[in-house]
This record gives sequence, structure tokens and C-alpha cells, in this order.
Amino acid sequence: MEFEKLVINKIKSKFENSIEDISNFRGDLSITISKDKIVELAKFLKEDEELHFETCIDVTAIDWATRKNRFTVVYHVYSYKNNFTLRLKANIDGEPPQIETVSNVWRSANWYERETYDMYGIIFVNHPDLRRMYMPEGFEYHPLRKDFPLLGIPGSLPLPDKVE
Repeated sequence: MEFEKLVINKIKSKFENSIEDISNFRGDLSITISKDKIVELAKFLKEDEELHFETCIDVTAIDWATRKNRFTVVYHVYSYKNNFTLRLKANIDGEPPQIETVSNVWRSANWYERETYDMYGIIFVNHPDLRRMYMPEGFEYHPLRKDFPLLGIPGSLPLPDKVE
């Protein structure tokens, strides 16, 4: 709990006007920040001597479907030094949904951002290699969006021949 307070105080002191929400649910600290400050916050968290969040362990998104800010990008970052995981969130508005890449801060974010792009269609601006990893390049849909049909779109992808 003491380290959690340190994280909150340091982030508040540097990003007070950009913080949208701070919450703790069952010991998981989440900080929602303006999408325009995500790279600056990432650099701060990684380079601060006390915090030292040196790796990004996951990037994903939430499709709220009916909210004004339809998507929230979620980053899970980890400090080995402090054995602590922090969840960073950034709400995204606009079409197409986009946010600056953090892969120049945490190299591990590269593939996680690609996966999020492929499944949700969120564009990570200045990403070094933003292309699909699961779906074919020409596939125009994003399967984890709420408006994607549960059974898929008939005829959108050729199915393999029946194996006997």
C-alpha cells in the first residue's frame, strides 16, 4: 500500500491536470489519463528511479459501443524492482480511433499494440510496424468490436475445404 501511495502521489504531482480517474479495485490500481499524455506518462513511469516500471506486460482495449468515447485502451505495466503491476487507461474518441504508440518506450508493447489494432481497429500513431497479425491484411473488419456479428460475416473470409 505504501508503494501504491507513492505511485499516486508522483503521478498526481506531474500529471494532475491530465488525470481523469484513479481507482483501486481489489488491490489493482488503475489510472486513467488523457490520451495526449500517454507517452509522457509512460516515459515518466519507466525512467523514475523509485517507480521503475520497466516493462509493458499487456495492451488491450474495451469497446463500450454506446459511449461517447467508444474505446478505452488499457496498458498493464510492471515494476520488477517493486513487484507491482499498474493499469493505465486512456479513453479514445474520434473515428478512426487512434492514440500514440508507447512501443518507443516499452519495446514489448509493439506486438500487443498490433494485436489491439487487429482485433479492435485502434490505430497506434507512429508505431514501427502496424499491421495485422491474426486476420488477413485485406480483411476490413475487427472481430472484437461490439458491432461485429457473433457468428462472423458470411463470405468475408474463404473457409478451408472440408477435411475427411
